[in-house]
Order: sequence, then structure tokens, then C-alpha cells
Amino acid sequence: MAARRRRRRLKKRTRRQLQGWGAVVAVVAAVWVTRHWSVVWPVLMAATAAALLGGAGWALLRAHRRAVGQDRAWRAREEARARELSMAEVDALSWQQFETYVAELCRRDGCTRVVVSGKSGDLGADVVGYLADGRKLVIQCKKYAPHRSVPSHDMQKFVGTARPEHGADVALFVTTGHAFTRDARGLALRQDIVALHRDLLGSWVKGAHLETLIPLNGTGGGTRRRRPA
Repeated sequence: MAARRRRRRLKKRTRRQLQGWGAVVAVVAAVWVTRHWSVVWPVLMAATAAALLGGAGWALLRAHRRAVGQDRAWRAREEARARELSMAEVDALSWQQFETYVAELCRRDGCTRVVVSGKSGDLGADVVGYLADGRKLVIQCKKYAPHRSVPSHDMQKFVGTARPEHGADVALFVTTGHAFTRDARGLALRQDIVALHRDLLGSWVKGAHLETLIPLNGTGGGTRRRRPA
């Protein structure tokens, strides 16, 4: 207990000493500022003005960044909503009409000799045509509900026929479903298959050119050209 009281007294004494020295320093500083006010006040005013300008600039920068972020988020929401509005008509198509519609998108983007199989047993070649640069395009169309994902076995079937059976330079798997499963997407990337899920299809429907969508698949997507015969 005695040791504790001594520590308390020492702390109080130290605190009083610090307060005393602080007061002395404050008085000396006040006297010095008073005697040299003609020199101090321009510096003080300049520092105050710089602080105010800096604070205002920082506030404006934060407001600008916040406004830009909000604008980008709004544009993304509007673009997604526009895609869904454009996809509403696509969702109303039958699977046969969907294949025909995809063929029309290909023709719109400059593809030639576009043919729609329109029947089962086509070995994955629902639409066949040629890009403007001469590459052969083979498309598998899957008219799925918007909430569905394309499973791996669908992608496996297309991988097994797109190039071995149909000689595709660009193999395109397009679906109205919202995504590809992880296994299906990984297989598409490894086998150079362009996988267009609902959002990318929506962009295509809205006017994006097929050639700009192909690289979005990731590692390739029909970048190899046909060798001349």
C-alpha cells in the first residue's frame, strides 16, 4: 500500500511539473507572438488559407469520386435492365425460333452462308456460317430458362463435335441461361469454345458485334484461322 501511495504521489508531482512547464511555454509563446505579430500574422493567415483550400479541395474530390461511382453504378443498372428488356422477346421464342434468331444476328454482323439446321440430331451444329474473314462458325444454341446454368455434359457434347465433326474455326455456345457451371466454363476455355451466357447474349441482341464478344470468353474463342486448302 505504501509503495502504491508513493507511485501516486510521484505521478501527481510529475503531472503538476508538466502542467507548469506547459504553462510557461504557453506564456513565452504568447509573448513572442505578441512582440512579432507583424511577422506571424501573414504566415498564420497563409497557413489558414492553405488549410481551408486543401479541405475544400479534398471535399470536392471526394464528392466527385462519389458522383462518378454513383453514375457508374446507375449506368450498370440501366444497362442490365435494358438487356433484360431486350431479352424478354427472346425468352418468348421457341427453341426453333431462337436458332433462327441467332442466325439473323450472325447475318447482321456480316456472316455469310448462314444455315440453320432446325432439327434434332445435328450433332451440335444448330447454326453454321462463315465470319467476314472466312473462318467457319459453328453455333450450339440452348434455349434455357433465365435462371438455369449450362451443365458440363452439354459443353462436353459440343466439344466432341464442333471441330472433329464440323471443322469449326470458331465454336460458339450461346444460351439464354444466366451462366455456365464452373466445370462447363473451364472446359470451354480449355477447348477454345466461346461461351455466351445470358448477359453477353443480351449485349449481342442490343447491337454489340459478334467479333467484339468472342474475346470476352477468356483465353481464346476461334482466334485460329483456317489454313488455305
